Formats: sequence, structure tokens, C-alpha cells
Amino acid sequence: MRLHTSIAAILMAVALAGCETSEQGQRAGTGALVGGAGGALVGQAIGRDTKSTLIGAGAGALLGAAVGSATTPKRRGQEMCRYQDRYGRVYTAPCDERYYNGDY
Repeated sequence: MRLHTSIAAILMAVALAGCETSEQGQRAGTGALVGGAGGALVGQAIGRDTKSTLIGAGAGALLGAAVGSATTPKRRGQEMCRYQDRYGRVYTAPCDERYYNGDY
């Protein structure tokens, strides 16, 4: 019974991770899967029971998702800057070369 529950949880996580379209979301999903698997192994090795395995899997998944999301590299041209036109209106647009060169 526990094996079926574990397999169902893993399949749901894989399905949800596959639906994410952004690179950051994909990295977070992959990190959660890898971290969950590693955490489950560590939890089982330390506690040698189901409770320890589940706690390790949960903690590993959270840590893996956080690391995967935080380590996503920013691509040049995706940053947004605030500008003001000659009439004083403020608007947001992709940053230009002044931002990247530090000349703003």
C-alpha cells in the first residue's frame, strides 16, 4: 500500500513538473524531484522507517526546488527597467544598453 502511494506521488510530481514552461519553473521542478529522491534515501538511511523516509523526501524536495529556482541564470535582455518620457509619464520596458554598461 505504501509503495503504491509513493509511486503515485512521484508520478504526480513528474507530471506537474513537465507542465511548467518557464526555465525557472522547470529547474525548480527538476530540483524538487532530485532533492526528493535524495532526501528519501537519506531519510531511510538515517531513520530506517517510513516516517523518516517521507520527512527526508519532503525536506529534500523543498530544498531542491528552492535551489533549482534560485540558480536559474538571468538572460540578458529579460530585465525590465522603468523609464520616464518627456511628458513625465513613467513606463516599464526591457532595459537598454545603458543598464548593462552602468551608464544610467
